[in-house]
Amino acid sequence: MNIAGLSLRDLDYVVAVAELRHFGKAAERCGVSQPSLSAQIRKLEDSLGVALFERTSRRVLTTQAGEPIIRQARVVLAEAQRLLALAAGRDGALSGRFRLAAIQTVGPYLFPHLLPLLRTHHPDLTLVLSEGRTDGLLEDLRDGRIDAVLLALPVEADGVASAPLFFEPFVLAHPVGHPLGQGPTLALADIDPADLLLLEEGHCLRDQALAVCGLTAPAGRHATGLETLRHMVAAGAGCTLMPVLATGATATVGGLVGYRPFDAERPGRVVGLAWRASDPRDRGLRELAALFRGVFPTGMGCVPVALING
Repeated sequence: MNIAGLSLRDLDYVVAVAELRHFGKAAERCGVSQPSLSAQIRKLEDSLGVALFERTSRRVLTTQAGEPIIRQARVVLAEAQRLLALAAGRDGALSGRFRLAAIQTVGPYLFPHLLPLLRTHHPDLTLVLSEGRTDGLLEDLRDGRIDAVLLALPVEADGVASAPLFFEPFVLAHPVGHPLGQGPTLALADIDPADLLLLEEGHCLRDQALAVCGLTAPAGRHATGLETLRHMVAAGAGCTLMPVLATGATATVGGLVGYRPFDAERPGRVVGLAWRASDPRDRGLRELAALFRGVFPTGMGCVPVALING
């Protein structure tokens, strides 16, 4: 097969199927009929001599041989978009479909602050939102399945640029009536490791909680998600560190959970925006980070972070 046989349209079809894991949904997104899309992908597979997808009656999977080809297809399509942007004189601007993801302990609590801003300042963006864990989202970012990620900094990944948005303090979530919910001061040293509830392995918040508490080994009981963790506290199973954005008047589980700030150490995390360093929209993404930075939720105790090079 020579280069003349490759079509950007066919690569777009392939990437759509890889992302949606469904031929019908991919065809709808690409604006073609499913038989047409399927036929073009089959034709491309025959030309390449490689099966890109494993087709079953219940789902669509990428093959091991197809994964590097699909990754490269994303790169080719991104460069094609850059060519169009250069031709239109708007290199670096954000437009069209924008896939914004967030780690699970940030997304549900920060998206409500950011979405009105995006609708006002970028009304032409077609937003696709998702959530996940840090490692998986960084892999999706590098492979081009998403465009930017809201997560805790720093990011230790090659080829990823980032910009800080704000510092989010942690507070102690405790059962109402618990001794740590009372008294004049509260320090990290007051927490009994045996009383500490954590998220399960794979959540960056778990590692942050262990680090600020000076613990190196797993402690306490584990939860699969932040809301489950909150309900474990409500049930009286122990205490936990909770990001301040996840607290509030409606987050008391019927008055069973209390929140108390730390008096001196102010443990917490820096929330930032990350994207591929090779993304031709770097200027637009940095402008987006600056836009987000201007509306950090100060009313909940978050504080601004000076801009650093990501």
